[in-house]
Amino acid sequence: MVEIKNKFSDFVDHLQEKITSEIELLDKNSKFKNDKWHRKEGGGGLTMVIENGNVFEKGGVNVSKVHGILPKSMSEILGVDQSDFFACGISIVLHPKIPMAPTFHSNLRYFELYKKNKIIDCWFGGGLDLTPYYLFEKDVSFFHNCCKKVCDKFNSNYYIKFKEKCDKYFWNTHRNEARGGGGLFIDYCRGKSKAEMNNWLMFVQELGNNFMNPYLDIVRKRTEMRYSKQNVDWQQIRRGRYVEFNLLHDKGTLFGLKTKGRIESILISMPPSVKWRYDFTPENGSDEENLIKVLKSPKNWI
Repeated sequence: MVEIKNKFSDFVDHLQEKITSEIELLDKNSKFKNDKWHRKEGGGGLTMVIENGNVFEKGGVNVSKVHGILPKSMSEILGVDQSDFFACGISIVLHPKIPMAPTFHSNLRYFELYKKNKIIDCWFGGGLDLTPYYLFEKDVSFFHNCCKKVCDKFNSNYYIKFKEKCDKYFWNTHRNEARGGGGLFIDYCRGKSKAEMNNWLMFVQELGNNFMNPYLDIVRKRTEMRYSKQNVDWQQIRRGRYVEFNLLHDKGTLFGLKTKGRIESILISMPPSVKWRYDFTPENGSDEENLIKVLKSPKNWI
């Protein structure tokens, strides 16, 4: 699988460069800060961060390529004996300044397990999802239709399958609500042959090459909207739910913490300003309540 590993490694490097260029072009005010880092236990990466922009209050595009001995805690989660591992991925989190524009997240990754320098397992994983603070149903529907279009190129069942997995994965169990408007979630995508693994590689590449334009189209449409302090307060309260999910439930965050990953890069997903209000309940019939109703019962957007 060396060829697949190298192809994916090159792909995430090029995707990082492409995405950061597109975001800088839209924001116009801020540029990404590059932070190259190394992991003592093996590997490293490049973290790129944009802050205090005209459009994006904070955003991160992180590429990591790490390897070493799989920690015991992760061996138990994966159900394997202690092994060596290699993990390569790109993660994107974008927090717009304006409350009317949604937060976006995507992660694409490739994982290998070794014993005595021989691969014993490998798979692709990742996904993408939208987290609105004010619900514009046309935006969420547009996003899901773009997801389906990519999925249908490979398998007509992929969209429904991975959309349902996304709804299940991005569920804030302790709040009994979804993190956002959903998207796609894929994991443990294995192949019995090199051809099958190549097909998964092409699928992940297709996702990576096609999610940014639809999202940025939504952001462009919403950035000119007026908003109030009340709208910002609600955005920050909902960002609190985002933080809760990432620290309590997100596998990627927990994996990074348990493998002694680089903390600044792991926590790049955290929004820059957050609020927790005790027992806050939106007014009946408000836009805020409308969002909560949808989050309590994820819907079919197509």
